[in-house]
Amino acid sequence: MGLDMYAFAIPETPAAPVDFEAETGSELHYWRKHPNLHGWMEALYRAKGGKDDDFNCVNLQLTADDLHRLEADIRSGNLPPTSGFFFGQSDGTELADDLAFVEKARAEIADGMTVFYTSWW
Repeated sequence: MGLDMYAFAIPETPAAPVDFEAETGSELHYWRKHPNLHGWMEALYRAKGGKDDDFNCVNLQLTADDLHRLEADIRSGNLPPTSGFFFGQSDGTELADDLAFVEKARAEIADGMTVFYTSWW
């Protein structure tokens, strides 16, 4: 048990930036127990109108602007401290992996794909 976090790329554009269905997609990135990144994603989900109380098993579209903000927050150490049942702890060693994700996601968006985040805990 624990926080499993994923980014996927899909060819279609969802009707809404949150809470959309996505049946197909290629896994772009995977994180295990990185709650501070999850907290950042949850704040973005809420800002885009997401209503799921638990922010669990829901989809969040990431745009080029979102990735720009995410990269800035990663580099400046501004991912929000986040905790949850079986979430584990972010310890700072995730920096290079997070930045690698941002680059992969940008490349997918540049190729016309839609990138989204989801989690399961």
